[in-house]
Amino acid sequence: MIRILLVEDEESIATLVKMNLELEEYEVVWTKDGKEAVDLFKKERFDLILLDIMLPGLNGIEVCEQIRLQNPSIPILMLSAKGEPKDRIIGLKTGADDYLPKPFILEELLLRIEKLLQRSHEDIKGELEFYEFGNNSINFNTYEAKGPRNQFKLTKKEVLLLRLLIERKNKVVSRKEILQAVWGYDVIPTTRTIDNFILMLRKNFEEDPTKPVFFISVRGVGYKFTEG
Repeated sequence: MIRILLVEDEESIATLVKMNLELEEYEVVWTKDGKEAVDLFKKERFDLILLDIMLPGLNGIEVCEQIRLQNPSIPILMLSAKGEPKDRIIGLKTGADDYLPKPFILEELLLRIEKLLQRSHEDIKGELEFYEFGNNSINFNTYEAKGPRNQFKLTKKEVLLLRLLIERKNKVVSRKEILQAVWGYDVIPTTRTIDNFILMLRKNFEEDPTKPVFFISVRGVGYKFTEG
């Protein structure tokens, strides 16, 4: 079943949208709070996000930024009372796939959702599911991996960190970006947290963890992944 995360603090709108989506046989998870939306996205699987901009806690723009750090492809449809062109541009630049100003017609909302889901299903074949480098391989769906010495199971955070670094191959990823993408928006940066994870990746994937060729430190900035 297709699962939709509805992030909307106006209860009357949320109730109406949720009811109509469920009539279309979508499964809907509703939250009023931006931070809770980010937490839900980390813990559960969703196929599409309906995201209001004016929210308590994190606003919709901040929520969109955090979700995009974790998943660059999930469809995001922004809903907002702000219908000016500049507001739409901000929403789309942040990473939303579509923008629907309030008040909206339910039929139009359903049509836009259907189109976004169709496009998402067409694009999903190109997502990173399996990756090989050196004598290593990673299955991002099952969390199974093979290194130069053995086979092992990755944790969710290790998978998120690996996907982030690999998708930005040869580019430096800052510690702040890593913390936001893997640990969440409101985590206070701690160098040690990331360093320990990188050390574990080196132990599992590098031929000689003391002389890494895949997971490279960039002093004072962060890390980058290369294929050696």
